[in-house]
Amino acid sequence: MFRYSILSILKTKAIRRSIHSIFLLWILLSCSPSNESKEEVSEDLNPAASGFDSMNSDEKAIAWADATMHAMGGRNKWDQTRYISWNFFNRRDLIWDKYTGRVRIEAPSDTAVYLININDETGKVLLKGGEVKDADSLKLLINRAKSIWINDSYWLVMPFKLKENGVTLKYIGEGATLKGEPATILELTFNAVGVTPDNKYEVYITKSDSLIKQWAFFNNASQDTASVIWPWDNYKDYNGLLLSSDRSDMKGPHNVKVLTELPDATFEDFNWKFGQ
Repeated sequence: MFRYSILSILKTKAIRRSIHSIFLLWILLSCSPSNESKEEVSEDLNPAASGFDSMNSDEKAIAWADATMHAMGGRNKWDQTRYISWNFFNRRDLIWDKYTGRVRIEAPSDTAVYLININDETGKVLLKGGEVKDADSLKLLINRAKSIWINDSYWLVMPFKLKENGVTLKYIGEGATLKGEPATILELTFNAVGVTPDNKYEVYITKSDSLIKQWAFFNNASQDTASVIWPWDNYKDYNGLLLSSDRSDMKGPHNVKVLTELPDATFEDFNWKFGQ
């Protein structure tokens, strides 16, 4: 029966490209709830970032990462998404232009508005009602804003970053979420990337839909027991892109919006507000 499945798969035009594509297709067809044709699934490729540790990552883990990307709307939909806005833990509001790297962060607790570009680390900052002009102070604040974005965006879009620069992805085994859902468990470790490269995560991908439904955080990669476990649930559909917000533990991102248009003033004017 397995030989017959492989022969059937090889008939599709795009799958001839690689053995990995065949394995990915098998995962998608057996684990994803969609009824799409084999040709449609095979075209939904998910190339890794150039710095992804493919040498030390497991093929099975990579296939599950690709299945998750597909289940959340697909790589094309993710790449075509331009603006995402959200609130983080009721502490700050963020708007991210994925195309250009521009980010707006409004942090009432810091009495600050950050207008930065995370790609070239430039920008300006309004602090306690006045724009920061001192070059050294501004550089420190821009670095702080980028660290905020790294942390807060990871809480929202982590499933899309399983094959990012510096990530090593391992298949841990089969298990279950705290809610009892059967799941495949993957481990993420990091090689000198991000602000906390010593961290480790385990993500639980439920077999019924190939979506991440839980993540476990390890403060240090050498730990055997998780520091904390959170749900990653309550997915919502944003024009074909699935994002988890307003989670069952009331933590993380909420008031999520996916937008196709925003004025440049969003990232240039401290006084800009939604609806202007």
